[in-house]
Amino acid sequence: MYLYQNEFVSKEQVRISPDDRGYYFGDGVYEVFRVYNGILFEAEGHYERLEKSARDVRIPLPYSTRHLDKLLNQLIRLNELAEGTVYMQITRGAAPRSHPFPAQAEPVLMAYTTEMARPFETMEKGITAVTMEDIRWLRCDLKTLNLLPNVMAKQHALDQGAHEVILHRSGTVTECSASNMMIVKNGELRTHPANHLILHGITRAFVLQLARQLNLPVREEAFTLDDLRTADEAFITGTTTEITPIIRIDKQTVGQGVPGPVTVKLQRAFEERLPKAAIKS
Repeated sequence: MYLYQNEFVSKEQVRISPDDRGYYFGDGVYEVFRVYNGILFEAEGHYERLEKSARDVRIPLPYSTRHLDKLLNQLIRLNELAEGTVYMQITRGAAPRSHPFPAQAEPVLMAYTTEMARPFETMEKGITAVTMEDIRWLRCDLKTLNLLPNVMAKQHALDQGAHEVILHRSGTVTECSASNMMIVKNGELRTHPANHLILHGITRAFVLQLARQLNLPVREEAFTLDDLRTADEAFITGTTTEITPIIRIDKQTVGQGVPGPVTVKLQRAFEERLPKAAIKS
């Protein structure tokens, strides 16, 4: 089942107009929620970010976040989703193609669920990455449908035989194509501050909270490519990647070439906070 506006319908019953501004302008916002044991993980953070993105691009939410939460939880139950994701997007609506905001357009809501196993193999073994200049627009904190730059960056990494791309602006590391970036140097956790240059990741915020609870030094401050290349550990955080170590960057080994002790400590703390039924046996 899909959620379309305020109704639950089959995929075939979803009818998006060719005049929808999400189709020809990318004029919309979205969220991807992780589901563990049938429960939306860190839902409040996702709703707060959705509200901010919609407010800043001036799309009125069709329903309150309280009502959206009821709808998404009902969608999870209808689809009997135990482990996976919920994708939800809201566009400005359908109107004749013209750049100014239409006066009468009605926002269009669509959501669906996807079964997805946790990335145990990559979390245990680590992944590789390459670096690339970040030439996206300057409102990366907004979770909008305009993802072509991220898609191209991800493909660049795959073309190089790597799993992910680490973006930088003139040597200052920002984030990755679909995740946030963190490094560890001398036991200190470092990540770019949550300003307009990165997406304010929900998993990023959760991991920083875990780090502080574990009394790990945390510095939310921009770091450079040189800092990245001399880091003891590096990892990405994201809704679908959780905490995934990076063991090689631009063909250079990170640390000992295996997931580092701080990364593993955070992974274990993350695991302990998940619903018990979602924990790997």
